[in-house]
Amino acid sequence: ITMFGVTTPCVDQIRKYLTEKYSVEVYVFHATGHGGKALERLVDEGRLNAVLDVTTTEICDHLMGGNMSAGPNRLEAALKRGIPNVLSLGATDMVNFGALSAIPPHFRDRKLLEHNPMVTLMRTTKEECRMIGEFIVEKIKTYAKDPEKVEVWLPRGGVSIIAKPGQIFEDDEADTLLAETIKEGLK
Repeated sequence: ITMFGVTTPCVDQIRKYLTEKYSVEVYVFHATGHGGKALERLVDEGRLNAVLDVTTTEICDHLMGGNMSAGPNRLEAALKRGIPNVLSLGATDMVNFGALSAIPPHFRDRKLLEHNPMVTLMRTTKEECRMIGEFIVEKIKTYAKDPEKVEVWLPRGGVSIIAKPGQIFEDDEADTLLAETIKEGLK
């Protein structure tokens, strides 16, 4: 299961449910670029039986040039292997950059959140959310060996704890466009 700080409540609930109901071991991959790469590698090596890709924020960083990209092959391994795979949109409301002073000039007028002195988050726009949705759809259409084992879960009420109603990254239009792009693309 993939996790980020802003998706931890969701991941904790899923992990608790799985470990209480089933005899499973849940590995958590922190979606910081390295976590996504490790997940992909372990799936590719046949070491994991299923993936709950709840936090796909690394796609944002790959497409928009953030610091936590897992590269262009993100999402492919589980799809290619045909193992059970649940994809969701956790933390697709943000691109991760370093210190506020290091934000690329063309992004400085965007909605930014200084998470700490070394990490600044940038809210994804409607157009960027469309691109993220198209990336996910293309990966599924191109690589899903067994589409019956792939589910896409679309969160309601925000894609992270800071995109919920009333929070700093709330943008229902962007989140809705992301979900609609995926729904339309997978019809």
